[in-house]
Amino acid sequence: MSRIGNAPVTVPKGVTITIKGQNISAKGPKGTLSFDVPAMITIEHQGDVIRFRRNAENQGARAMHGMARARTANLVNGVAAGYTRELEIIGVGYRAAVKGQSIELTLGYSHPISYALPDGVKAEVTKEGRVILTGIDPVVLGQCASDIRDYRPPEPYKGKGVKYVEETILRKEGKRGKK
Repeated sequence: MSRIGNAPVTVPKGVTITIKGQNISAKGPKGTLSFDVPAMITIEHQGDVIRFRRNAENQGARAMHGMARARTANLVNGVAAGYTRELEIIGVGYRAAVKGQSIELTLGYSHPISYALPDGVKAEVTKEGRVILTGIDPVVLGQCASDIRDYRPPEPYKGKGVKYVEETILRKEGKRGKK
């Protein structure tokens, strides 16, 4: 029994849902997203509630049941409110700047790094060295944040690098001289 798959998805006001076959599309104030539900899952849309039922009881159908519900919930929340992801840049001389639809990163290399933002993702840089990414698709947003973090992951001795704001870095003790 899938707990996630059996939970209904409530559609907030201002969001319209369109179901054509196995394709579910949501349109809201932030934009439009769509998702193809696997064939082994049946969609039931009544009023402002969407429910999912699986046609079989095998392992693949059970996995797709929860996944279809979670993806649809992310779809609905994305077009209604959107998602944000914050990165923190730590290090002397490490900085970021937004230039059009790309981010210029200076992360201690001999050259600046230019990262082109995907469609639907917007970036903002604060004075404290935080990069705030916003978008409606959590998958694209998470991949974008991961790509930026991969340019200079935080190192364990001084913590220099790019990290998620909620991430904690386990620090190591450096070498000590003889006492």
